[in-house]
Amino acid sequence: MSDPTQKPSLDVGASPAFVKQNLRVWLKMLKATKHIEATMREKLRMEFDTTLPRFDVMAALYRFEEGLKMSELSSALRVSNGNVTGIIERLVSDGAVLRVPVVGDKRAMLVRLTHKGRDEFARMAAAHELWINDIFSSLPPDTTARLSSIFDTIEHSRGLIAGDDHA
Repeated sequence: MSDPTQKPSLDVGASPAFVKQNLRVWLKMLKATKHIEATMREKLRMEFDTTLPRFDVMAALYRFEEGLKMSELSSALRVSNGNVTGIIERLVSDGAVLRVPVVGDKRAMLVRLTHKGRDEFARMAAAHELWINDIFSSLPPDTTARLSSIFDTIEHSRGLIAGDDHA
């Protein structure tokens, strides 16, 4: 992990124009991401009366049918336990998630989707897939393949390899 007090170093071979280009690329990625995220938030709210964080928690639990410890769930989502706790509480009260004791660990609980939660998430995931496809439908398949490859390269070069992030 890098030292947060250390100043970033510029590649001495990088021209000012290249540095500016990288900044422009970053800003365009951020703008596109924010637009897509806002669209997903709105669609989830309007069509399913739910939130993107709730969808993300359910997506993580859907992938692990046997359930996850809260710490594993937080780690999978790259958020703090506190961020997940309130969402889990609401999912439990809605009957979408069940808490199960961990054998051999009296303090730990697994959380997993109930049948109701799995069905609810499956409906949302199907709609989500269509929404994302609609957003990217104006791009030719070779362009989206190139974009995916570029993001893979960024992940690998920055040590962000996350095999379970890929659909």
